[in-house]
Amino acid sequence: MVNIRSLDPSASPLDYYGAELRRMREEAGLSQPQLGKILYCTGSLVGQIETAKKVPTRRFSEQLDAALMTGGLFSRLVGLVLKSQLPTWFQPYAEMEARATYISSFQPQLVVGLLQTEAYARAVLGVRTDGDLDGRVAARMERQRVLTGEAPPVMWVVLTEAVLRQEIGGKAVMRAQLAHLLRMQEQEWVKIQIVPFTAGAHAGIMGEFNLLRFDSDPDVVYTEDFVQGHMTANPAAFREGSLRYDHLQAAALSVEGSATLIARVMEEQYGDRPEPDGRALA
Repeated sequence: MVNIRSLDPSASPLDYYGAELRRMREEAGLSQPQLGKILYCTGSLVGQIETAKKVPTRRFSEQLDAALMTGGLFSRLVGLVLKSQLPTWFQPYAEMEARATYISSFQPQLVVGLLQTEAYARAVLGVRTDGDLDGRVAARMERQRVLTGEAPPVMWVVLTEAVLRQEIGGKAVMRAQLAHLLRMQEQEWVKIQIVPFTAGAHAGIMGEFNLLRFDSDPDVVYTEDFVQGHMTANPAAFREGSLRYDHLQAAALSVEGSATLIARVMEEQYGDRPEPDGRALA
């Protein structure tokens, strides 16, 4: 049965997307099942997106634009929709992150969000999530587009060895995640260092933080607890964060040594075998 739930297009970006989808589908003289057949999905999925019960993906939006010849309308709207799926307190940081020219990130427990695979992100977000898990995962993947744009930021990431060895989502998920880190490391604007267990106490032992630098805006330091994030452009806080980051880089293995450790953990702990040059096998 066709879902004809009434929508308020002004309620949210997701509601607006659904209302526009319904309007343009009806103008094209297509039922939900007919449009679903064109998009290689179910009519039920079309109905769920039209009624704001399901978050559209970027791929769905691009296929929709092609099917309805919208001139890219839904590909433009989906960015707003996915951004709205991020926690409200995180959205200001995500906007700053997308504008940064240099991102320095330290994570002692998890792979940083911008470098997570979809399966790894799903395992992390699935531990405890309110609302649509698919939407939360899609929103995290959308954030990563900042690294594939025309002018990506320089991104320097420091992780602890614990991040590599903490099995999240199973061995196959971790193997793919570590292989992804090695692939991203090949990009000239992405560098990854690992603080080994042998480093002992280090400057990041109190927790994660990110530093964002901009061409014209004040630099920002961002920290996060289990409730929300905290962002400040206070120069003294940024200097402290920069100093801690410098110490972390000094304690970490070199970029090359870090890649070797990542490959070794893949082989020893997750059953993969890297190529002689240290890259993961396809």
